[in-house]
Amino acid sequence: MSAILIIDDELALVRSLSFALKNEGYVVHGAHTGAQGLAAAGTLQPAVVLLDLRLPDMSGLDVLDRLRHDQPELPVIMISAHGDTRAAVQAVKKGAADYLSKPFELDDLFHVIASVLERQRMSSEISFHRQAVVGSGELVGQGVAMRELGDTIGRVAASNSGRVLLLGESGTGKALVARAVHAGSARAAGPFIEVNCASLPEQLIEAELFGAEKGAYTGAHQKRTGLVALADRGTLFLDEIGELPLALQAKFLHFLEDGSYRPIGSGRALDADVRVVAATNRDLAQEVRLGRFREDLYYRLNVIQLRIPPLRERGADIVVLAQHFARRYARDEHCAPIRFADETGQMLLAYPWPGNVRELKNLVERLTILMPGRLIVPSDLPHEITHAASALALRAPSTADANGSAGRPIERQLADAERKLLEDALSRAGGQKGRAAEILGISRHALKRRLQRLGL
Repeated sequence: MSAILIIDDELALVRSLSFALKNEGYVVHGAHTGAQGLAAAGTLQPAVVLLDLRLPDMSGLDVLDRLRHDQPELPVIMISAHGDTRAAVQAVKKGAADYLSKPFELDDLFHVIASVLERQRMSSEISFHRQAVVGSGELVGQGVAMRELGDTIGRVAASNSGRVLLLGESGTGKALVARAVHAGSARAAGPFIEVNCASLPEQLIEAELFGAEKGAYTGAHQKRTGLVALADRGTLFLDEIGELPLALQAKFLHFLEDGSYRPIGSGRALDADVRVVAATNRDLAQEVRLGRFREDLYYRLNVIQLRIPPLRERGADIVVLAQHFARRYARDEHCAPIRFADETGQMLLAYPWPGNVRELKNLVERLTILMPGRLIVPSDLPHEITHAASALALRAPSTADANGSAGRPIERQLADAERKLLEDALSRAGGQKGRAAEILGISRHALKRRLQRLGL
């Protein structure tokens, strides 16, 4: 509930305005001198100040200067008497959010306050999202998969294409890639607005995206600016785009086609210059075939496609990432970073990471909190990780099989599976053994031994 501070020496006016604003759902406080108003602003931290230009102890402009100095983000609406319009305009130039001339209609007052609060909300959200971009860090990893992804992100960010589709499993870092595309683009100085389509109720997602007029639906007590408007001249990141309701898909397609949209309850269309980055862990082509996603929207979104590799395909980057998160969480916890024994690193490499980077982050954060500064040995790891590594060791081909002296069916099956893994890695690496070793997360020498043993 927003608090409003009225600084005016007309007691009857303060009482009547307080009554009217309380009926609109605001919390209202009154002050009758400049000194009282400044003291109240410091203790109450109001959302908006209504400030008269003429006060008994000081000029309203002087109070405005003090407020701007002490609370630069606090919006101030000046109230001027008839004939003081020039002074009110001067106040706006000095930083006032708006002004009203006496006498004024209550509806005009309500409209100005709502507009000022909405601008304040927009400014706060844009500031938050810009900070999120700055503080998001860089993509971590030097493996082949991440180097290729980084090169592609650079080319995509520099392009003029307005639409990018990110594909990848949950937890692979699609939001981080979207921020990297934004940060490397010509729109980097603009806002980066993120929305998870799966986290919003179906009845609210249209208002969240396109905005709504006051009274457009039950609960719409004030005008709402949509995320599309907030993302103007920047990037709108739609995570889990596959969850967008079919009815809204048609409206979003229209926005993609000509950049115009209509807030709920509005009689006029608005325009926004927005780059759209969408992400999904679903097979959208399959969703189209099943009738759950519009084919025309799919092709509109799928101008440039980026696949983010799952963590299990990133080889040695797993340990690099673990060390990166260890340093980050050590800073957060004000402790020395945890370290990983060689055997622990091998177990991290052997684990398939179904939760991808998100799972690894959670593990490192938990270990940092419970074992700050310690050397992490295999017994410190959760059972599912040590169990996976043990199972992999049991499946490893025996020395007898390596020499060709054993012929048990299970060992032949394991050798065939290993052969297929090596062949796939070599194919992906274009025959380059060094790159294939990186993909598999093993050394070039270990790869050479395996290829010789299997006769490849």
